[in-house]
Amino acid sequence: MSAPARPSLTDTCRNPWQSRFMRAHHRLRLAALAATALAAAAIAGCGGAIDYSAYAAIPRSRDYAIHGVDVSKYQGDIDWNAVRSSGVRFAYIKATEGGNYVDPKFAANWAGAAAAGVPRGAYHFVYWCRPWREEAAWFEANVPVDANALPPVLDVEATPTSRTCHAHIRKGPAVAEMRDLLREFEAHYGKKPIIYTTLDFYRAILADGDLSEYPIWVRSVKYAPKITYPDRHWDMWQYRSDGHVPGIAGRVDRSAFRGDEKQWLAFLTPPTQ
Repeated sequence: MSAPARPSLTDTCRNPWQSRFMRAHHRLRLAALAATALAAAAIAGCGGAIDYSAYAAIPRSRDYAIHGVDVSKYQGDIDWNAVRSSGVRFAYIKATEGGNYVDPKFAANWAGAAAAGVPRGAYHFVYWCRPWREEAAWFEANVPVDANALPPVLDVEATPTSRTCHAHIRKGPAVAEMRDLLREFEAHYGKKPIIYTTLDFYRAILADGDLSEYPIWVRSVKYAPKITYPDRHWDMWQYRSDGHVPGIAGRVDRSAFRGDEKQWLAFLTPPTQ
């Protein structure tokens, strides 16, 4: 996903929120290294040689049929017809952040993607220093209810270097706030929202199985989710943050949907009212 709209500077003193995520990142790195070592040991032959064919069992991004993008103001003006012609099957568009920011390209992207026939949904970037009710009301005021839209996405990430929010967010309150936002979005839009998360946030807040009743969109640009999110069933996977797509100038996030064509069509089908 895109960077937060608010400017950020590196803190001169590390706050507890930042420390929590650095510890989670360190544990993640150790876990990934351990998983790789164990996998290598498990597939080594009697002579110590490694059978690399075993790694082929881990699906890669190219093994999935449905791919999409997520965009914001940073992608500038987008030629949505060219995007669709390139094979992009869906787009998530940044709508809001916190309780007072609307992405300046949201309206144009929302209308442009729909006109080009690209299935699209909106996402909200959580700002941890706003009451959840204000954030929900702001998103709902700016994103129309559209039966043909994809489910809304709640983008939860750590922002330890924010200049404007120095709250020490703990696991319990963060999960409770997310649950309230997700329930409100579902009630308003009639579709089960999706959680988007980064590795550090997931390890610090969601790794114990919290909110597993919601679909999850994971960011993992170095390893396959089987390595980084081994205990969580994921639904969408952001596998690149530097992709290139015709119709979009510069770099763009690329993601894959976990499922085949039949499952994708079911995902697109609006719920029966």
